[in-house]
This record gives sequence, structure tokens and C-alpha cells, in this order.
Amino acid sequence: MRFPVQTRVIKSDDTIFDIVKEYIATYAQEADIIFMSERVVAITQGRAIPVKDIKPTRLAKFLTRFVHKSKYGIGLGIPETMQLAIQEVGVLRILVAAAVAAITKPFGIKGMFYRVAGRKAAAIDGPCSYTLPPYNEYATLAPAQPNKVAKEISNKFGFGVVIIDANDLGVDVLGRSSKEIDTSWAQSVFKDNPLGQSDERTPLCIVRAA
Repeated sequence: MRFPVQTRVIKSDDTIFDIVKEYIATYAQEADIIFMSERVVAITQGRAIPVKDIKPTRLAKFLTRFVHKSKYGIGLGIPETMQLAIQEVGVLRILVAAAVAAITKPFGIKGMFYRVAGRKAAAIDGPCSYTLPPYNEYATLAPAQPNKVAKEISNKFGFGVVIIDANDLGVDVLGRSSKEIDTSWAQSVFKDNPLGQSDERTPLCIVRAA
């Protein structure tokens, strides 16, 4: 069973431990596993950045021209998010990813840019109209050390923790408190992307065995 948990608007001066204590600790049972969106973790780490404060380089502006624009999200499709990717993984890796994508795209092979650029680049979210304000004008990096964060939460509160990046294209498990939590199982539980980023305000979910 899944129990999405509605929260207030989370801000950078919140800590993820306070959020879990406020919204989860009273209701969760020891055998539960808590799923949380990567965005809420990143916000509490100060890794959500107003787009207006990001200054794209000429390289970022150039590379953005070749990014596939998906209806499911901006990704690295604007210079500001591409600039964050460059800062996160380095110029060389981004250039190699772009070169591989350019070579493979004519053969109908998609997604190679993100495969080469890596998870940190792929998890960057751009501003979207459907995202809850003020984050509809922010770009968000992947959370830092998600496995460590998940383990620390688990150690403090006693239940399992999974940090996910879920959208309509798929689910990526970024962090888990224990290797005993099967990644494929975690992906299957959230394949329909039930955590809402808009008015739903449900970045957390309690998962309990039926």
C-alpha cells in the first residue's frame, strides 16, 4: 500500500530530518519504506537555484541547441540547466557526451547524451509551469550523496528510505538506505509516478506491505 504524504512548501532552511519528523515519524511503522522525491532532498541541501541567478556560458548556450526537448520536462534543454550540468560533471564529460550523442543520433539511438553525462546531469530539473511556486522558476540539481542521506534518515528513524527521481518517462533510484531494498522493486512501485510536484504537494510517500 502507498500513502502519499502532503507537506507544506519545503524551503532551503528546512532540513530533511525535520521534514521526516514533522510529516512521517508519527505515522510510519518500522517495516515501512519511505520514498521521497529527489527534489525535496535537493531543496533542503540548498541545491535548488533560481534560474535568474544562473549565468550560462557560450558553451552551454551552444550545446542546448542539440538537446532533445521532451514534453515531460525541460531537462538540459535551456542554457541555465546545461550550465549546471557543466558545473556538476565537468566540461570534458559534457563534450564527450555531446559527441557520442551526435554520432549515435543518426542511427536512431536516443538518450546517449544522458548515459554518458551520468546520473548527476540526467537528474537536473528545469523550471516548469506545473511545478509548485516558487520552484517553477528554479532549476534543481540532483541531491548530494543520496545513499548517505537515505542511510542517515534510516538510522535516525528506524525505517527504510528510498530517494527517487520519477517522471512519466521512468523511475531512477538515486539513493537507498540499504542494499536489501531491491532497485527493480522500488522502480516498479513508483512506475506510475504518484508523487505530485504541483498543488498535490506530496513529495513523500509511506510504502507498507499489504
